[in-house]
Amino acid sequence: MKSRQAGCSQETSAAKADISVRSGRRVEKGERQATKERDWRTRKDPLEAVWESELIPLLDREPSLTGITLWDYLDEKYPEQYPECLLRTLQRRVKHWQATQGPKKDVIFRQSVPAGHQGLSDFTHPNTAITIAAEPFKHLLYQFRLAYSGWRYVHIVQGGESYSALAGGLQNALHKVGGAPKEHRTDSLSAAYVNAAQKQRLTEDYQALCQHYQMRPTTNNLGVSHENGAIEAPHGSLKRRIEQAIRLRGSADFSSIRAYRGFIDHIVDKLNKRCKGRLAEEQQILMSLPRHRYIDYAELTVKVTTSSTLAVKRALYTVPSRLIGENVRVHLYHDRLACFVGQTRVITLPRVYPATPEGRARRIDYRHIIHSLAAKPQAFRFSQFRDDLLPSPQYRQLWMLAEQQFTPQEACKWMVAVLRFAADYDCEGSLAYELTQQSEHGQLPDLKSLQAKYLQHTEPPAIPVRQHQIADYDRLLTGQWKGQEVSCG
Repeated sequence: MKSRQAGCSQETSAAKADISVRSGRRVEKGERQATKERDWRTRKDPLEAVWESELIPLLDREPSLTGITLWDYLDEKYPEQYPECLLRTLQRRVKHWQATQGPKKDVIFRQSVPAGHQGLSDFTHPNTAITIAAEPFKHLLYQFRLAYSGWRYVHIVQGGESYSALAGGLQNALHKVGGAPKEHRTDSLSAAYVNAAQKQRLTEDYQALCQHYQMRPTTNNLGVSHENGAIEAPHGSLKRRIEQAIRLRGSADFSSIRAYRGFIDHIVDKLNKRCKGRLAEEQQILMSLPRHRYIDYAELTVKVTTSSTLAVKRALYTVPSRLIGENVRVHLYHDRLACFVGQTRVITLPRVYPATPEGRARRIDYRHIIHSLAAKPQAFRFSQFRDDLLPSPQYRQLWMLAEQQFTPQEACKWMVAVLRFAADYDCEGSLAYELTQQSEHGQLPDLKSLQAKYLQHTEPPAIPVRQHQIADYDRLLTGQWKGQEVSCG
């Protein structure tokens, strides 16, 4: 038709289009031949014997079956009759059946949340295994996100999902952004409770937390993650960023939790740069925050045993021996225990978790009980906490060498004395290094040598005393000392 419009003849135009002159006239007149749909097969159906009789009933019963699963079924039931070259045919047949006869699928309704209306919280695992000082670091990442602007806050959580982890992370996020949305949404938090009583308590605490910030608490249905989609998708982008940053860094080992936290904060700050404009708009609408934070811990009352220990959530902790017999009030956070006697905080302990849900954990600090142990050092040899009292592999090595070099009684005295010197002079690392070096060049120093070095009694310095004249005291009492230099000893 372009050739005809350009002035070419019918014959020339048809030749250029590679069609006959007759077809060219028909096209020019607008005539079209009706195309008949083919309703017959050009070759025999290789699945004819089993498709209707066996495979469709299986799909009716379980529509999620895949083509490769059905091919495995046929290969086992009819060996050598359905070769692997039929797999692609079977996959296309299953896909067509699912589209034409399969069950209805869930529809995802994209949301457009107004500014300041909704914030979301959720927990996730990083894709990369993290270590702290070469030790595996089990943790979760709590993430809060504003649905409108996309601003996010990420908090490192030790242990599993819990009310204290949610409350601490959520309040940190709200105070950092400077306001609260009208609604807060989270998942069902099913990992945070194990029975109905804990679920009820968690629900009540969560509702009270949101009420404190005047937010409406909402949760999505159990197992329906796309209802929390505004934060599930950012989980993926966060974990990919962390994974890429660790590859660029060249190591997933950090010197401390604080260093790892700084690493995460740097990544989140870069992600939040993209939403500065929308965040400024949303901050104008967020509700103002209350003056004080809400309780973000669980409260327990525990009695300190005669072993100077207290047991909290399948974990045993040592405390200073002066607390023996006291009923200590414990504020239980996800990463620490704050211990109170009355209204006075007496100690804060890092929280430890069992390796398995049924297991037990210990955090034994030799500094808490070393002076009591020094009064009866023979108790060290068969103490239930003996290995835990030794603070590092170097000290465990020193104990093995002491057992080899000294008698059992002397070895206990020697080891307890070393621990006491490490505690009293705050030289745990340097003392272990010094003694280890000495052991490599000979034998360990005996107890008297250590005591001579660390228990040195120095004489007090001599202070000269000068007796003043009586006239000096008269001038002092009458006020005449003003403007004069009077030396008083």
